[in-house]
Amino acid sequence: MSYGGGNIPDWSHGTKGWHVSKEDAREHFRIAFDAGINFIDTADVYSAGLSEEITGYYVREMASRDDVVLATKVHGPMGYSQNKRGLSRKHIIEACENSLRRLSMDFIDLYQIHRWDPKTPIEETLDALDSLVRAGKVRYLGASSMAAWQFSKALYAAKENHWHRFVTMQNHYNLVYREEEREMIPLCIDQGVALIPWSPLARGFLTGTRTREGGGSTQRAQVDSFAKDMYYSDDDFVVADVVANVAKQRGVSPAQVALAWVLQAPGITSPIIGATKAHHLKDVLAAVDFKLSPDEVAALEKPYRPHRVLGHAQPTAKALMASSGS
Repeated sequence: MSYGGGNIPDWSHGTKGWHVSKEDAREHFRIAFDAGINFIDTADVYSAGLSEEITGYYVREMASRDDVVLATKVHGPMGYSQNKRGLSRKHIIEACENSLRRLSMDFIDLYQIHRWDPKTPIEETLDALDSLVRAGKVRYLGASSMAAWQFSKALYAAKENHWHRFVTMQNHYNLVYREEEREMIPLCIDQGVALIPWSPLARGFLTGTRTREGGGSTQRAQVDSFAKDMYYSDDDFVVADVVANVAKQRGVSPAQVALAWVLQAPGITSPIIGATKAHHLKDVLAAVDFKLSPDEVAALEKPYRPHRVLGHAQPTAKALMASSGS
């Protein structure tokens, strides 16, 4: 999501001032490939498709296509028309073709639904996604941030209709948001679905650069209103303080501690990390070899307090009735 920016339309999921340009992104991709990273995640809505263009450009320049697992997503608005958003067959097929064009690739390794669409029957969505796999345009299917009952319904519908099922769940999970441990993570472990959580550093909140006054020492901290709506409670700062203390005792950065905690959690395959500076990327790469002790894990988890659902829209009963025509 960091890559792109520029003059983007108001329907786009823009980065609001902290984006990384195509030129500056070159170093990021070089560091990643040199370090052995082979899984890259983007989405069509990131900077109105510019992130996909940048990602595709550097994958073609720096890596062997078959050595890279390239993931992108569909759901968010890609225009003002109602037909350019959601998970209808019409939008899914069009969005996939457009993503392939922007990426300049023949296929997508992992094609994910970015959110649940209460206006479209899940059977229509799954049938459309299955057709893309059978056409050779997509290798695997994934989903992101939704209720466990919704994901369970999708897995069941795919099995009943002999469609390709979702093999990954990109959910919201970090030390200050652990509500996924209640239902989604146990469901995925039980069903053999890989967990690839987004925002393992809580959009930078756990790096020690945020303040209780609502700001921080980075440009993103100053302008990222989305993070301020999700984190920044007194309870969240207590967790961040423990992260900082463990990091100080071990002589590492808070980011390494926070990411190491996600890596050791049950069911986790590959956290989705985002970086706006090259040194940030180098820093979190060290977390792969950094191991927390059981006592440290317990200390990091102890101050957590329950949160409301964050990171995905929960349809109300009224919305569900409306979508079913009631």
